[in-house]
Parts: sequence; C-alpha cells; structure tokens
Amino acid sequence: MNRFSRVTRLPEFERDFKALLRKFRTLEEDFKTFQNAQLIPFHKLDQDNGGIVRISGLGFENAHIYKARKFASRGLKGRGVMTGIRIIYAYYPDEDRLEFVEIYFKADQANENRERILAHYGMRRRT
Repeated sequence: MNRFSRVTRLPEFERDFKALLRKFRTLEEDFKTFQNAQLIPFHKLDQDNGGIVRISGLGFENAHIYKARKFASRGLKGRGVMTGIRIIYAYYPDEDRLEFVEIYFKADQANENRERILAHYGMRRRT
C-alpha cells in the first residue's frame, strides 16, 4: 500500500495523544490502523467513506486541513467507527506530506481548536 512521503506530529498533537492514551489504552494501535484504513484510501486511492471532511473557511490554502470523524477504537467497544475521537491533520498534496495537528474526544471538547490551526498554518510555515 502506498505510504506518504513524510508524516509528522505537532508537539501539541503529541500532548493530546498522550493524554488520551491514558483513557484509551489501545489508542496507539488504533491510530496505526486509522492511518492504513482511512488516510491511505482517502488520499492515495480516492476512496471516500464520508469519515474525512476538509475544514473550510480558514482563509489559507498552503495546507489542506481535514477532520477525521470516523475513528475505530478497540478501547471503545460496541461503537464501531463512531467513537467520538476526532483527528485534525494537514495534508500537503504537492509534497504528499501529512502533519497531525490535534486529536480529541468529542465528550471532552466540542470542536477543533481553530486558534491552533491558524497559529500553525495561517502564515506560510517552513517545512
């Protein structure tokens, strides 16, 4: 299966991830499965299952920002992909690069942190 040329995580994403890992012990493995089952088919094979949407109205085009709404977690049994875990990431199609911005549990936080997104992507970032 095709991989991305580069995959990185913002420090804030790492903090979010570690906090959620305390709640959901299977998160690390679930996250790897998510990348293979959702991100690769969506960006590499043009397969859209409705679980990933582009966030609009941010006022910049240097990165495409997406929200993944379908994330299966073995730690949340019986919910399938509707676990309430959301992942925000940037995709640079010209560079075939992913950068994870935020991960959160919908019961703890209603929406993505737009201030974080704008702080990192509102102006052209160095790569």
